[in-house]
Amino acid sequence: MFSIRQSEPASYSNVLTMTAAPPLNQILISQLNGVGPSTTMRLERLNIFSVQDMLFHLPSRYQDRTRITPIGALRDGMEVLIEGTVLISDTVRGKRRSLLCRIEDNSGVTSLRFFHFSSAQKNQLQRGAKIRCFGEVRRGITGLELYHPEYQRLSDTHNSNQANQLEQYLTPIYPTTEGISQNKLRQLAQQSLRLLDQQGTLEELLPLTDTSRFPSLGIAQTIHFLHQPPVQEISETDKQLLEQRRHPLQQKLALEELVAHQLSLLRVRRKVRALRAPQFPIKNNFTHQLLASLPFQLTTAQQRVTQEIAADLAIARPMLRLLQGDVGSGKTLVAAMSALQAVATGYQVALMAPTEILAEQHFKNFQQWMEPLALRIAWLSGKQNAKLRREQQEIISTGMANIIIGTHALFQKDVHFKQLGLVIIDEQHRFGVHQRLALREKGVVSQWVPHQLIMTATPIPRTLAMCAYADLDISVIDELPPGRLPIETLLISDGRRQQVIDRVRNACTQGRQVYWVCTLIEESEVLQCQAAQATAELLRKILPELHIGLIHGRLKADEKTTMMQQFAAGEIHVLVATTVIEVGVDVPNASLMIIENPERLGLAQLHQLRGRVGRGGEQSYCVLMYSAALSQDSKQRLAIMRQSQDGFIIAEKDLELRGPGEVLGTRQTGIMQFKIADLQRDQGLIPIAQECAQRLMHEKPSTITTLIQRWLASDKEYGQV
Repeated sequence: MFSIRQSEPASYSNVLTMTAAPPLNQILISQLNGVGPSTTMRLERLNIFSVQDMLFHLPSRYQDRTRITPIGALRDGMEVLIEGTVLISDTVRGKRRSLLCRIEDNSGVTSLRFFHFSSAQKNQLQRGAKIRCFGEVRRGITGLELYHPEYQRLSDTHNSNQANQLEQYLTPIYPTTEGISQNKLRQLAQQSLRLLDQQGTLEELLPLTDTSRFPSLGIAQTIHFLHQPPVQEISETDKQLLEQRRHPLQQKLALEELVAHQLSLLRVRRKVRALRAPQFPIKNNFTHQLLASLPFQLTTAQQRVTQEIAADLAIARPMLRLLQGDVGSGKTLVAAMSALQAVATGYQVALMAPTEILAEQHFKNFQQWMEPLALRIAWLSGKQNAKLRREQQEIISTGMANIIIGTHALFQKDVHFKQLGLVIIDEQHRFGVHQRLALREKGVVSQWVPHQLIMTATPIPRTLAMCAYADLDISVIDELPPGRLPIETLLISDGRRQQVIDRVRNACTQGRQVYWVCTLIEESEVLQCQAAQATAELLRKILPELHIGLIHGRLKADEKTTMMQQFAAGEIHVLVATTVIEVGVDVPNASLMIIENPERLGLAQLHQLRGRVGRGGEQSYCVLMYSAALSQDSKQRLAIMRQSQDGFIIAEKDLELRGPGEVLGTRQTGIMQFKIADLQRDQGLIPIAQECAQRLMHEKPSTITTLIQRWLASDKEYGQV
């Protein structure tokens, strides 16, 4: 079933000498035939730097060009290889000029349509030409058509059977980038496979016990098979498994890739843990005073998490902890308790938030908690004037400021801390890794580094956290403060918009406030803002007695801040917004949220938005107002929102539906990019990968660098943060 036909050896005198062939990871991709400087740069965008990288740049799917489909058997949506004779070829005019070719075989007639064509191409496709072409069948003006198919002219002579013969392997389709064609990638893969044959084999790096559940084919043969699945040696079931990326040989490599990512993060964790960090005693007067001043008790979950963090801060090893908690669970107070433990020992604390609005909310909360303790809070943001910024920088560098709160401005070169002991990052997925690393570096002195606490209100499924955050300890606040009423979620069609507007009027008449969210339209921020503006104007006409505010991504930072301040102060009844308020200020008086076209958003984002209400003692509502007939998938997704208030259940569903990149946040640079593994599909392999990684760390540490370099083009810097 898995036998492999080896590629024919070829002369590569311009690439390497056979007497002393360097390892495949040391043969630069630029040494292959047909790879010039511009192609090299484009390949580097795909993390292809060497021949080994090309071998492990695996197909994302396959096309079957090994058999001819009769034209009479074509159906809409099929990807097919057909063969026929050109009946007519002509340029036609419509909305767009196109070249239309009618071809026939003994079972029927179909059309090929080209919107971009040359005169040479037109000459090739003249009446009587015999051609073979591959493409997707779509329904068009003339019936079933193939748009821009790949094609070749067939020779009329019997001497050209070799040129006309069908493919013997499934055709690989590779992940690509602008300027690199599939044919180019296939050519480079073929050259790389021939070099693999000349070299002998790739090293087997995983313990045999971990790969025993997979076919016994070696790594080199596995790579051959996945680049060139031999159609005569595989079944229809194999083809289906290859398409789903569940074939045993794909799973074998997925396991190895997951192990490589685990090792990358564990190695970084070990490096960081080998450094020193300041020790902060658990018992101190500041935390006792803060707890005594609060008009409420910490929840059991807050107490547990506070103790976990306090224990980390009390030892001379850098804390690397992720604090997860649903919207409104009280993460900020836990962060404040942690900050006091550091401040009590004479160290400074930096808290970085992704937006001016959120940073300012943290600043106000910390001022309220810390000023009675005679602690000084500094504030840094991009909108400050030069004089105020210099003043804040002065109190930071001299150590007069105990706690420093701000946005990206915190890690600018002209900001210097006197003694930074703890770094707190809020909404971690909204920062690029280099930004987070730059802030941590502010506190590095010789072998001493600050502790790190990373917070997120986006619940991360356990499956994902086990891989994406293997270098972090994880604490979860899985309990909301007592007295919080569940938010009632309603699903209403756009046809009942007037009823929704009446509901908004009633809520505001009773002294409550309302969010009205306009979601992303066709991935365009401009159109999104236009939709929000149009909605705000409509509501102002229908509800002239109410003060309607508007906030969107194209407003200046100070305009957004002013608008949110007015809403928080109760001066605005209804805030029409885009999804910029997903992470926003705490307005306990807001008890109603309208989300238009909710089917356009992921479940985790909808849950984040919904969490803007329900922060007071009143019953709160979230209205999901859809505009068109919902697909079955959309109905299922929105039903989950109605049924569950648990962010972790919602996040698990979101992971199933949208994948890890979206759940972790697309803004995060350095997010793990897998070549073949998939965290949702391959979650059963994750415990095996974790166990295997731990065993390699202890038993075969010499293989770790080789394994990481095989799957990660470079040892990822993101692990350092």
